[in-house]
Amino acid sequence: MALIAILFVVPVRADASPARVAALQAALSGLHLYAGYVDGIDGPLTHRAVTALQRRRGLSVDGIAGPQTRKALGWRGTPGLGSRVMRAGDRGWDVAALQFLLQRAGHGPGRADGLFGPLTRAAVERAQEAAGIGIDGLAGAATLAALRGGSGSGSELVSAPSGPVRFLRPVPGPIGDGFGAPRSGHLHTGVDFPVPYGTRVGAAGVGTTIYAGYNYGGYGNLVVIQHRLGYTTWYAHLSSIATAVGAQVEGGTLVGYVGSTGNSTGPHLHFEVRRYDTPIDPVPLLLTALAARPAGTGSGQAAGECAGRARHEASKRPQGSDRIARERLCPTSPQPASR
Repeated sequence: MALIAILFVVPVRADASPARVAALQAALSGLHLYAGYVDGIDGPLTHRAVTALQRRRGLSVDGIAGPQTRKALGWRGTPGLGSRVMRAGDRGWDVAALQFLLQRAGHGPGRADGLFGPLTRAAVERAQEAAGIGIDGLAGAATLAALRGGSGSGSELVSAPSGPVRFLRPVPGPIGDGFGAPRSGHLHTGVDFPVPYGTRVGAAGVGTTIYAGYNYGGYGNLVVIQHRLGYTTWYAHLSSIATAVGAQVEGGTLVGYVGSTGNSTGPHLHFEVRRYDTPIDPVPLLLTALAARPAGTGSGQAAGECAGRARHEASKRPQGSDRIARERLCPTSPQPASR
């Protein structure tokens, strides 16, 4: 009986490769049953979300995402990865798994949501270029094999870069408000550098620009850079942007200048680090070295962006804008890293 109880609490899954677990997490997140990372780790929050779905749909509650549970996910639970050539406009389980593989390899669209949009197509093209295969934005067998290290086995990113990830400081000066600071009912999802208006902002590491434009949820002028192993860095409230989507950057590459756009009470850089699109504390990952030298003048002011009043343009959210343009500043409390 004890063995049976243990197996129920921590089920043995026949199909628990990271990409497939990530697809499951993305599907459960889309149904508002899972609030953790889409990280490919089959942990207690994933198990709890599966059992919640099973109870909701009247299925056998075993915590295992078998055929009936996958069916209960609707379009999010099908088709399997590798069963078709994926292209812009597709949606489903395989798209979410593809997005996770792209993130792990450092080409990712920033979020695994199962929707093959422009960011995912651009990520596929970057992966194809890096692999030296035909660049067509279609994710078929050759693209998947390249993401899997050429093995074709489907479970792991064999050739993905590994090792510790560290970031350069994007601007000089001390950190003001830190990660987790109170923000009008929310917690701060990044750190603030209260530096003068016009200070040069450098990329914190090697990666690809996946967003460079105005955000209508409080970030103002925003740059997002995709790095390896699922990390992204976010640079917000910029006065102007000096990079473009698809640009390859290195540590110190100019990406913009400090400003006070969006929800901001004064000039500063709001800097975020995300892992699989969930904000984490950047401080343990920051090096002492700078990615940029100071430039420009002006008086810095401590940040209070989530408590500040949104500028008028923030209320004019465009129809059909991509999800980073709609992302809200400080939307949720930071979450623990293991899921």
